[in-house]
Amino acid sequence: MKIRDIIICGAATIFMGACGQQASQEPVENSSEMASEKKAEGDFEYLAEQFADLKIIRYKVESFDQLTPKQKELVYYLYQVSLSGRDIIYDQNYKHNLVIRKALENIVSTYSGDMESEEWKNFMVYTKRVWFSNGIHHHYSTAKLKPECSKEYFNKLLSETNTNLDAGIVDIMFDDVTAMKRVNLDPQKDLIAGSANNFYQDGITQAEVEAYYTAKIDKNDAEPISYGLNSTMIRDENGNLTEDVWKVGGRYSAPIEKMIYWLEKAITVAESDDQRKGFELLIEYYKTGDLKIWDDYNIQWAKTTGDVVDYINGFIEVYGDAMGYRATYESIIQIKDFDASARMKVVEDNVQWFEDNSSIAEEHKKESVVGVTYKVINVAVESGDASPSTPIGVNLPNANWIRAKHGSKSVSLGNIVEAYSLAGGKSMLKEFCYSDEEFERADKHGKLASKLHTALHEVVGHASGKLEEGVGTPKETLKSYASTLEEGRADLVALYYLLDPKLIELGLMESLDVGKAEYDSYIRNGLMAQLRRLDLGDDIEEAHMRNRQLVAAWVYEKGQDENVIEKKTKDGKTYFVVNDYEKLRVLFGQLLKEIQRIKSTGDYDAGMALVENYGVKVDPVIHQEVLDRSEKLNIPPYGGFINPRIIAVEEEGKVVDVKIEYPADFTEQMLEYGKNYSF
Repeated sequence: MKIRDIIICGAATIFMGACGQQASQEPVENSSEMASEKKAEGDFEYLAEQFADLKIIRYKVESFDQLTPKQKELVYYLYQVSLSGRDIIYDQNYKHNLVIRKALENIVSTYSGDMESEEWKNFMVYTKRVWFSNGIHHHYSTAKLKPECSKEYFNKLLSETNTNLDAGIVDIMFDDVTAMKRVNLDPQKDLIAGSANNFYQDGITQAEVEAYYTAKIDKNDAEPISYGLNSTMIRDENGNLTEDVWKVGGRYSAPIEKMIYWLEKAITVAESDDQRKGFELLIEYYKTGDLKIWDDYNIQWAKTTGDVVDYINGFIEVYGDAMGYRATYESIIQIKDFDASARMKVVEDNVQWFEDNSSIAEEHKKESVVGVTYKVINVAVESGDASPSTPIGVNLPNANWIRAKHGSKSVSLGNIVEAYSLAGGKSMLKEFCYSDEEFERADKHGKLASKLHTALHEVVGHASGKLEEGVGTPKETLKSYASTLEEGRADLVALYYLLDPKLIELGLMESLDVGKAEYDSYIRNGLMAQLRRLDLGDDIEEAHMRNRQLVAAWVYEKGQDENVIEKKTKDGKTYFVVNDYEKLRVLFGQLLKEIQRIKSTGDYDAGMALVENYGVKVDPVIHQEVLDRSEKLNIPPYGGFINPRIIAVEEEGKVVDVKIEYPADFTEQMLEYGKNYSF
């Protein structure tokens, strides 16, 4: 479970230090909104370039130089593991992505014609968007990206660079009919047939998949494996559904074999016996595809908490599958930030208090919240579904029974949030704050507020609550609404406690103005600012955006009789202003209780009603206004990153030193990855 990218005037951010940002979905404005000009600290430029609706940022790994030689060698091996699986996400996202990407890379590498023409510039924008999204569908909306250049010009480029690409695939790239959405969440359509991802063989239907897993899954199993997590669903020679498992000797064997090669080297420099056992289990899982071993690995990984160098690697998040079974490849290599982690340990130490004092029903509370760990980390490299668009906070494992019985690990990606912040400005915040008081509160407290939101979202939110006995997993009971409701539930836990004096008592903040700043931010973003990510007329489909609008719209409606949140107009502009923070907190608590009930009981109808009634449809008048106001600021709504380059210095076949470099050119890095990590 993860908080994704930075949202302007937004809802969640990551923890970099004490008292001071996000959770597992998206950093919020005040500290993270980007300016159009480049920002630098010393000689390091954070903002590299902007194109389309994207900005490309660089990040530093300050703690790298503090590592021992053995730890640096471990980082190098895990860096290689991470990037070796990069091709997998492209193929998972769409069946033609790899051939399209390789064609684009060949054109960029070999074209010698006019690079100043508008057509070439438009072609390059499209190419960089494909790299950014790991395929031809937008990384966030999942809508198909169409080339900005003409089809005739594109075919001319293919010819002039001797690049082979099937004409039928070219037609798909340019048409308005085929593979229009990577992930379709509209329950009125077949979730599989309407999705262009490559998790299911063409012709397989939602009803077939539901019947397959209904027969396979025992709802009374207290420790269910994550069925379908690491396989493509296909038909066998008799036309029956079966699973093509991602493992050595199966689908994706070549990159997985290379990942194992580097994992075996990592074993030789593991920091602890626990970490070594984790590597061994992950290798065994990749060799066999056995999901029981995946569970064993996650249990081992969750309890391995004392190492400086840690990692996330595997087929993990199911947001890319509308059915919620199949997971995308993802990898984050991380180095502990000791000072920031120590300061935030107070959240981890008090997780049971938060559970006991939650607004959820007593029968849905955990009697004992176990094994929750929280730390701030510095990212060394990201790959797969975590790159170039990155989460800013992560809480894993995802399996509810493992979390309940063995615990979980939460991390905040400190240097990623720092890079967002140092590349940022305040113009979006000024645009959507109603008053000077609201702006000043956000400017003073917003960075800490979003950090606290992230920590509470990840550490407490995702760890809280329990299912009633005999209720299936959320993806079985709540289906396409499971992710939205889970993220909403975690957000609400954070929001409920951000106005609690207990946070002052724990030394996490100095005053309740911090909570008020986050309440303002959440309402601004949920009802207005995030809409700049949508084209006019579109519904909201991404889970985190749905969750934020659902929460904000629900409390706005339920608080109307007492004017808890007021819709105001000033200078012809619309604002949503919180009038009563204490009453808003009560409303957050009421919605938290209901969403937990929905999850605990598997109440699909109630979950669907909440999401469809509050999280999907957009007021077209407000939407147009947001687009108009945002366009004038020239601030792309999405951000992603150029990774550092980790280099090993070898003598006589042995690593004698490991160095880090900071590339500055997004195109060069994508071409380098295409050349060195395509298996």
